[in-house]
Amino acid sequence: MSASGILKSSIAKKYVMALTGLFLCLFLVGHLLGNLQLFIPGEEGRTAFNEYALFMTTFPAVKALSYLTYASVLFHLVDGVLLTIQNRKARPVRYAVEKGASNSGWSSRNMALLGTIVLVFIVTHMQNFWWKMHFSAMPKQLVEGVELKDLYTVVLNYFDPAVNSFAFAAVALYVAGMIALGFHLWHGFASGFQSLGIRHDNYTRWIEMAGKGFAVSVPLAFASIPMYLFIIQWLAYD
Repeated sequence: MSASGILKSSIAKKYVMALTGLFLCLFLVGHLLGNLQLFIPGEEGRTAFNEYALFMTTFPAVKALSYLTYASVLFHLVDGVLLTIQNRKARPVRYAVEKGASNSGWSSRNMALLGTIVLVFIVTHMQNFWWKMHFSAMPKQLVEGVELKDLYTVVLNYFDPAVNSFAFAAVALYVAGMIALGFHLWHGFASGFQSLGIRHDNYTRWIEMAGKGFAVSVPLAFASIPMYLFIIQWLAYD
């Protein structure tokens, strides 16, 4: 097979999907660790989160990783679309009676749908926070003579029913995005290792268990943040 043929093959696309997907799993862990600082109350939490945001947007190595993350999301998206189209062309006629559940799980049969929901979440998430951080006028926090962009206040206001009349809807959208992400990871984590040829009776079971644990714990931790911020501010407002 020629080099161009290899690049166009489903095997190459699955390698790209696996590598970008597993890299994005690492990104999720790092992003979560930073966002968990939103649980720290008061000025301490405000300063910690804003300093984290400053570090993430100014430190050269982190900025380089951010560009790699953007590229990974793009390649993962495009490759997923191409694989879906390719698979449908390979099987243009569906069986009259198809028992998909007997061959694969629900999440594996709906990866495209789940990925689309996650994409919608990513776009709205970046619009509400990333875009404001980089291109909009931001409130400021003065810390030891240094003026920081106050992303902490922006996040709190977004999930504050006293400030944002759509705060409950914002929380619901966030939770829905994390549910979709969880199902996407439920199949995708172990599938990524399998696509890379990392599969053996001695350790595949452990990879699958780790993947399911990751698929539950990470989205759940993310979803708990807006719910917590909404509840504590709603109770204070009420």
